[in-house]
Amino acid sequence: MTRIDTSKPHPARMYDWFLGGKDNYPVDEEMARQLLTLDSRGRDMARVNRAFMHRATRWLGAGGVRQFLDIGSGIPTEPNLHQIAQQVAPESRVVYCDNDPIVLAHAEALLRSTPEGATAYIQADARDPESILERAGKVLDFTRPVALSLLALLHFVDDEDGAYELLHRLVERLPSGSYLVLSHVTGDFDPENAEKARAMYKQRGLTLRPRTREEFTRFFDGLELAEPGVSLTADWHPELGEVVPVAGDAPIPGYAGVARKP
Repeated sequence: MTRIDTSKPHPARMYDWFLGGKDNYPVDEEMARQLLTLDSRGRDMARVNRAFMHRATRWLGAGGVRQFLDIGSGIPTEPNLHQIAQQVAPESRVVYCDNDPIVLAHAEALLRSTPEGATAYIQADARDPESILERAGKVLDFTRPVALSLLALLHFVDDEDGAYELLHRLVERLPSGSYLVLSHVTGDFDPENAEKARAMYKQRGLTLRPRTREEFTRFFDGLELAEPGVSLTADWHPELGEVVPVAGDAPIPGYAGVARKP
């Protein structure tokens, strides 16, 4: 089994800490707490992002989507995507993908499918889309629509590392009628602290690339954005899920969107 690197923080484990999980290490907690000094609502951000995943999955399932590929799935926190999808339609098929070995250790929780459906887990890097698609194809039928989600993931891939290109390589393999589901951190509301956070990541050999609304919208080029288009993460169809209470009146600094491939 691949060794778990506890010498530097990992986004999946930091996300777990923000959500109140136990599958993280002191190095993850240390950096998460440092990020809280820049914006004390780090836990709110994680919860708002997770609630968006729930709402988007319900929306897609209600629209007839029965196949899901979730890249950057993170450490399982119930209810997870497959549980939401299979509540809507028990025959739904879900493939998760992540590159942190600690997620593999919890893959059993990701694989508890309904008898009618299927779930699978792939350990792979998002920067290797061809491998992901090849292995996902053993569970998903790529002649039928697939909902591809990269939630709170692309801000860990810089432009020079090919963020737009790798997404294009994934989307171009999807059939017509498929959907792209994205959420992403932005520095639009607090550029100074966003830059400090980026520097904090860089000091630890990690990438953080907050993007503007315009830069985020570019990921959907060639696709048909569903209403309400690109919005604050908390504002995407709030009627489809529970309200996530957040501190203060300032917006949670993230964007989200769902778009259909023509």
